[in-house]
Amino acid sequence: MKIHEYQAKSILARYGVPVPAGEVARDPVEARRIAGRLGGRVVVKAQIHAGGRGKGGGVRLASGADEAGAIAREMIGMRLVTHQTGPEGRRVERVLIEEALDIGRELYVGIVIDREAGLPVLMASTSGGMDVEEVARDHPEMILKERIVPGQGLLPFQTRKLAFGLGLGAGLVGDATDFMTAFYRAFEGTDASLAEINPVIVTEAGTLLALDAKMNFDDNALFRHPDIKELRDLNEEEPLEIEASKYGLNYIRLDGNIACMVNGAGLAMATMDIIKLAGGEPANFLDVGGGASAEQVENAFRILLSDGNVNAVLINIFGGIMRCDIVAEGVVEAARKIGVGVPVVVRLEGTNVEKGQQILRESGLNFRVAEGMQDAADEAVRAAGNA
Repeated sequence: MKIHEYQAKSILARYGVPVPAGEVARDPVEARRIAGRLGGRVVVKAQIHAGGRGKGGGVRLASGADEAGAIAREMIGMRLVTHQTGPEGRRVERVLIEEALDIGRELYVGIVIDREAGLPVLMASTSGGMDVEEVARDHPEMILKERIVPGQGLLPFQTRKLAFGLGLGAGLVGDATDFMTAFYRAFEGTDASLAEINPVIVTEAGTLLALDAKMNFDDNALFRHPDIKELRDLNEEEPLEIEASKYGLNYIRLDGNIACMVNGAGLAMATMDIIKLAGGEPANFLDVGGGASAEQVENAFRILLSDGNVNAVLINIFGGIMRCDIVAEGVVEAARKIGVGVPVVVRLEGTNVEKGQQILRESGLNFRVAEGMQDAADEAVRAAGNA
């Protein structure tokens, strides 16, 4: 789950990470009032779940309260387009009004889970304010890393090592240690899957502050954090993904034209890969789970076909917990009930696979039964191209 910048800053502040003074406004009048309380010279920042807001015109400096109100009037209701939103952009519903600061240096700190090591890793860089993905790709030597062992936590020598690596003077090393320690406490204490501050600024007065903040959370741990769960903004999420979550389906919409229905996250990833290798483009990630019911299959079909870009459907099911014949019966029932107007390629493997294939072939519906993943991918790509 993602949250807005102002929400992330509120969480970080709760754990002792210093942040600029600021408040959220949902209309120009409120924006002007907040700017007045903050002294007039403020930054107006559009709040959407995407990076690159500054380049898209979503972060602007105001020299006074009236100007802040005028900027807020322009921003609220606009569709902000960044490299992360796609060409359709995101509608701005609120803005963060924040005190303007004199910036001496911009740094980067972030924490992610290193899947290869199975540990959180604290990253830092002197290239604050830049896209960290570009820095990591073009200048990986500029990304400093410290792996964190659960149970031990972030150790003081690690933060000091990073602080000196960032070129902070002896007078700021202690503050940087406190900053990074509090940052990690916030990451660990909220079951975050990602936390970034880009940039961390060193003001002209020598103070460290989180000028921006991004936090994502492990959905499976939200039951422990009802306060964080309440921060979910459905307006920032893909409507089909919201619909899928109602039925326990793990669905992520993509830009291709071959819809995928798969049981198991690993198999779903492999299915998208083999579609790409066959020259096609997957339209989604969809994991119906190991014990999908006929109702879930029906809802999955309906959600897949709600995407107007879909020209073909590839169903790739391994019948382990669930028998292939039961899966096939559910697929046939769902297809008859909702009416599937595009070619459907089905690859089954596992328990009762022959019986499942027979059910599909004798259904009288437009199913193409594939033998193996490569055959399924090739057939789906051909079907989508012909459509």
